Amino acid sequence: MRSLFTLPTSALTLVALSMFNTASADENTLSLPATSVTGSADSEDAPPGYQARPSATTTRLNLTAGQTPQGITSIKREQLDDFKLNSIRDVLDSTPGVNVQKVETDRTYFTARGFDITNFQYDGMGMGLTGGVLVGDIDTAPYEQVDVLHGANGLMTGTGNPSATVNFIRKRPTYEPEAKVSVSAGSWDKRRVDLDVSGPLTDSGNVRGRVIYANEVGNSYLDRYSREKNIFSGMLAFDLTDDDTLTVGYEEQKSDANGASWGALPLTDSSGNALHYSSTSANIAQPWVYWDVRTRRAFAEWQHNFANDWKSTLTVTAMEHREDTDMFYIYGDSTSSTGYTGLASNYKGKTRELDGDLSFSGPFSLGGREHQLTFGANVARSRTQETSLYGTSSYYTPVSLEDALNGVIAKPTYNMANADATSNYTDRQKSLYAGTRLSLTDDLHLIVGARMLSADSDGENYGSGRDVSIHGKVTPYAGVVYDLTPQYSLYASYTKIFNPQYYLNTQGQVLDPLEGKSYEAGIKGHLLDKKLDVSAAVFHTQQDNVATYSGFNPSLGGYLYDGMSYKSSGVELEASGELAPGLQISGGYTYVYITDADNNRGRKFIPRNALSTSMTYKLPMAPQIKVGGSLKWQSKVENDDTPAANQAAYALVGLMASYDIDPHWSTQLNLDNLTNEKYLQSVRYGQSNYGAPRNVTASVSWKF
Repeated sequence: MRSLFTLPTSALTLVALSMFNTASADENTLSLPATSVTGSADSEDAPPGYQARPSATTTRLNLTAGQTPQGITSIKREQLDDFKLNSIRDVLDSTPGVNVQKVETDRTYFTARGFDITNFQYDGMGMGLTGGVLVGDIDTAPYEQVDVLHGANGLMTGTGNPSATVNFIRKRPTYEPEAKVSVSAGSWDKRRVDLDVSGPLTDSGNVRGRVIYANEVGNSYLDRYSREKNIFSGMLAFDLTDDDTLTVGYEEQKSDANGASWGALPLTDSSGNALHYSSTSANIAQPWVYWDVRTRRAFAEWQHNFANDWKSTLTVTAMEHREDTDMFYIYGDSTSSTGYTGLASNYKGKTRELDGDLSFSGPFSLGGREHQLTFGANVARSRTQETSLYGTSSYYTPVSLEDALNGVIAKPTYNMANADATSNYTDRQKSLYAGTRLSLTDDLHLIVGARMLSADSDGENYGSGRDVSIHGKVTPYAGVVYDLTPQYSLYASYTKIFNPQYYLNTQGQVLDPLEGKSYEAGIKGHLLDKKLDVSAAVFHTQQDNVATYSGFNPSLGGYLYDGMSYKSSGVELEASGELAPGLQISGGYTYVYITDADNNRGRKFIPRNALSTSMTYKLPMAPQIKVGGSLKWQSKVENDDTPAANQAAYALVGLMASYDIDPHWSTQLNLDNLTNEKYLQSVRYGQSNYGAPRNVTASVSWKF
């Protein structure tokens, strides 16, 4: 591994506009762009602490949380720093209503309200997760805030995903100079350094820049596993005129893992009997396994202010996602002489995507009242190329589970992948959209809109055709908010669900689009002199053609899925802000119940009950000292097909304490899994690693 303090070569270039012919990540979904409308929301900034104002790129119409007819959670930089939430997996693990499924060391699913979260956005520009799964990691160093819009996002972004939308709000260049350096060290030789420098580059401040770098390196509680992350972000902002601002930026995140697991510990043997492991460090990965992931993003954003508070935004983004791996997988097999079959494989993948968006937004008058309008167009194109040996039968061999756990299985000699073990396909999407917020009375507001989508694909996916052709599909959405008092408001929303899918069914054909309906209603409060936000919501979603894993067949394209119908209903309670002087809170409780087409409970790997909360308190007698804690609890989960693969209810407790030595220097200590709880990270696929045992991180920071 490289030195902790070695800058990557790319750090020498602040902006790489030549990246605009490349792209990353998911070709599956296309979300609406970043837009904002002035005048409709509170102009006051969110106060210090955990109470946050969602970004205009998240709500589209520049709404406050109280004006948004859906549940919304915003995690600010202060909370990210307090609990060392450096990974999006850690952030969403502490977000009410979100369940994190760490199916492997370097692949993660996220669910909300019973369904996978596939929409990840950056300042409102959509970048879904390939196959609905995060490969590698997303470090939070380049971001100021993470917004999670709960429920079907057709209401605000036009793509009807009924789980949630995660929006990363980038740190931007500042008019005043500022800098921060943080160094931390923790359990299992983990070391990290963060550098963030921002400020004007001219005397007038019309040109500003920001550079962010982070490096994290260390071993793990898992046998043979180690990883290094390198993160670089550079950005320039130009005030071209009083009404025109051009912002360009480049970001690169690299994750290099050794001893990574492809699959995880088998939880049952070939007869379906439960397996138990004595050590939380157990790992089936071999010493020769590696998983290197590199994601690059570049963007250019031009905002122009017209008269009468209208604004246009033109955004172009380019992304590239690459993977290079040697993998090892093991599963119970009654036909094997050892009871287990192992598969070693080499995999390389590359996805490039180019997105463009033009939007207009602003106020208009009708019936003696002022309303808000946004409309625009979006185009996107992606190309994916993959090679893998998992369809080559000669690499499936009987192995011993004991040998796998001890890391003594030899690496095979790989041949080149055959033509039927490759993918090469292109996806294209175009959309027109419009949305408006109508102030029917002083207290009653209606939000309506629609998106018209066209999508097509062509190419081959491991020997199966990838043909999708959808034209002129309209997805409507609507929401209403009624202000009961200055403190409380009632809301309700409805949206149709429509998303093109690219999963293959058991015949090797692309699944039909995901379709359905989603409803939500609730109450929101702005309490304690507007320092505390609270909300309560009920939701109901009906979906058809939900991609549900049904097996693996290399001759038909690899992983296969059935299109299933599910209903999801539940309750969400949430609070964020200052509960008492110096006491900050962010957390909530979720109940979700999922049934299949036969009205039986489905997707039992998602907990029915979950609680997540974080609190900090500044001591009144010593305000330079902050103490805090976190609590995460979930009810029992089990694999849908193998009940013996299950995890009982468990709770995780974390503690933190920080001390401001002076206005520039501070130090902090974080302790996670205080009770040393032993738990499985996911039972979704009948395999799982154990979660991290008790661990500690100490850090020192300097800023000006």
